[in-house]
Order: sequence, then C-alpha cells, then structure tokens
Amino acid sequence: MHIRAPAIVCAARPHGENASIARLMTADHGLVAGYVAGGRGRRMRPVLIPGNRVEADIAARSASQLPFLKAELVTSRAPFLSEPLPAAAIVWITALTAAILPERSPFPALYQALDAVLDAICHAPSARGWVAALIACEALFLRELGFGGTRPDLAGADWGHTMDLFDISGRHVEKRLLAERAGPVMGELVSARAILRDRLSRIA
Repeated sequence: MHIRAPAIVCAARPHGENASIARLMTADHGLVAGYVAGGRGRRMRPVLIPGNRVEADIAARSASQLPFLKAELVTSRAPFLSEPLPAAAIVWITALTAAILPERSPFPALYQALDAVLDAICHAPSARGWVAALIACEALFLRELGFGGTRPDLAGADWGHTMDLFDISGRHVEKRLLAERAGPVMGELVSARAILRDRLSRIA
C-alpha cells in the first residue's frame, strides 16, 4: 500500500521514546493511522498538530500492517490554538473525526466538510460565523455513518436558537456516535464538547 494525498491531522499520540501514531483524514482513503518516526521531535511536532493540512506519504507492505507515515506541512492552524474558543472547536471536531470513523473507508464529503469548518473556525470574525457550519458538520457525520437526519436550517437564526440547535446536535452525537465508545475515549470526547459549549455560552 502506498498513498500520497492531501490530509488533515486529526490526532497524534506519543509512541515509544520519540515517535508518534498519527491519524489523518484524507478524501479518498478516509481516516488513516500511521507511525511517524521522530513525530515528537522538533521538526515534526509542529506538523502533527490537530487541524493542520498536510501532504501525507503513507506506505505499508500490506493492508494489515500499521503504515509508516511522513507528512509535509501545507497549512498550519496552530496559531488559532492559542485562542480559547477556536482551540476548543478545533480540538472537538478533529477528536470526533479521529475517534468515530472506521479506518481506510472513504468519506469524501466528510473530508470536505471538515476542511471547510476548520477554515471557518480560523477565519470567521467570531464564533457566530462558524457555529452553524460546525452543527452542519456534525449532522453530516450522523448521515454519513447511517444515522439519518437532515441539515439544520440556521438561516436568520438568532444566537439563542443557534445554541439550542447546538445542544440538540450534541445530544444526537453523544447518543448515536459516541454510545459505543467506552472508557477514556468517551470521556475525552464528552469533555471536549462540554468545554466548547461552556466557551460558546460566554458569547452575549
């Protein structure tokens, strides 16, 4: 197996003394996990930040083997992680992607939606400009993974109504997408969305 494709970093966890296991979302190959030699080193650590857009080179001798992964930075979203609200949104949506998608199953619509919502989070003047996109992205996850539902209509919605729909979407995600995730993963995801909700609640 050899894949070279644009990808979005969704998660990176330490492995051994200096390596990482990274999970990247691609358009044509879905979520792919790979071993990154030196992933915790000075050169690669800034590349493997969740939300970053990279050019990935993924190679394995067989489909059952954990691939070796190399990544070149294309777009860094790291600067936005210094802002509490964008950081909470980026952490939530990338962690959700890494946790719930089956590996190596293509979801091109989800890849495009994830990239678009990350761009919106980073470049909209305020959260009012991207919360609707985030809710729509969660709804797309539900549809693509077989749970049905429709994209919510937030055109002209005031902030109170938007947050009501955000809470409804969160309940659907927890009940349907996270129900089978037990232990630390479930806890981390619920906590990540709760942090995002808390920070959104501070907007007047």
